[in-house]
Amino acid sequence: MSLLRTLAVPLVALALSACKAVSPDALPAAQAWLALVDDGQYAQSWTESASTFQAATTSDGWAKQVGAVRAPLGMVRSRTVSRSVATSSVPGGPDGEYVVFTFDTTFEHKAGAIETVTPMKDKDGRWRVTGYYIR
Repeated sequence: MSLLRTLAVPLVALALSACKAVSPDALPAAQAWLALVDDGQYAQSWTESASTFQAATTSDGWAKQVGAVRAPLGMVRSRTVSRSVATSSVPGGPDGEYVVFTFDTTFEHKAGAIETVTPMKDKDGRWRVTGYYIR
């Protein structure tokens, strides 16, 4: 789970950032990426992730890491956005456009999980996930 922690964006640091409007394209990008992870398409989720995410790990490394964390949780039963924060900087990442989404998620084998998903506007102008964390 260390890679998942490495890719996570500490919310404390974001609380210090100036509030900005959340791009309407960021949430669908996060949800589409989560759907890949939910379906066990880990290699595809890596392919669809931001360039900074891909630079932090290999496709195989990501698949092993996320599979080890997600498989025991079982299927997603429900997921709702509880918070969204737009910011221009995140710890360890370049300045840019980011949105940090917090989801209240219920898995088959774990109720009350919190998923944090951070898409960024990538070099190609598309919103892509650069951080993912479950607690």
